[in-house]
Amino acid sequence: MVDSCILIFVKLPEKGSVKTRLAKDLDHGFVQTLYRNFVLDMLETLAKVKWPIIIYFHPPESGNAISKWLGGNYLYVPQNGSDLGERMKNAFKDAFERGFSRAVIIGSDIPDLKISILEMAFNSLHANDIVIGPSADGGYYLAGFRSDSFLPEVFKEISWGTDTVLKDTLKILREKNYRAHFLPELRDVDTIEDLKALYEKNKDTAFANSRTMKFISNNLKK
Repeated sequence: MVDSCILIFVKLPEKGSVKTRLAKDLDHGFVQTLYRNFVLDMLETLAKVKWPIIIYFHPPESGNAISKWLGGNYLYVPQNGSDLGERMKNAFKDAFERGFSRAVIIGSDIPDLKISILEMAFNSLHANDIVIGPSADGGYYLAGFRSDSFLPEVFKEISWGTDTVLKDTLKILREKNYRAHFLPELRDVDTIEDLKALYEKNKDTAFANSRTMKFISNNLKK
């Protein structure tokens, strides 16, 4: 059995449920289709990796719609918890209870996430208790633990969605004397400025041929 797995948090792309900050500047139809492309592009990239993928979906009753959208090649598990922290904590617990010894969790905010980042994350867990991928907005785009270093406290009493998420997380890790490895900082796509930056960054990369890039090129006035 492969001892490591990737946990992906996915939402059903309904009006008002995904990319809500982007939806302040762009219409809901655009934002929903953009989110679908984000997820499909990430899964296409991850099809090349050796690690099993578990998709944790929200809302919990959307399993049939999610699997119809993304296909039957994944294990689907409903997200469980009252806030993002509790849902992430429970996802890690679920993965470790399934017998995995290392798990990395990601969302759907960085559609051009590279496999090399995930390789760095899993490799770093051999010598560290936790791996974190900081995002430019003060949060993080990736977190990973070993089963024997899992720290549920890191997901408690955090103001999710604010610019203090990473700072507050690091405070908990320092108090627990945890060895943390930090990946390169990346930029989540939460605002129209982030979206334009994603487009400019990838115009001359392999990601230029992705669903996301073609959709932006065809639909966003630059």
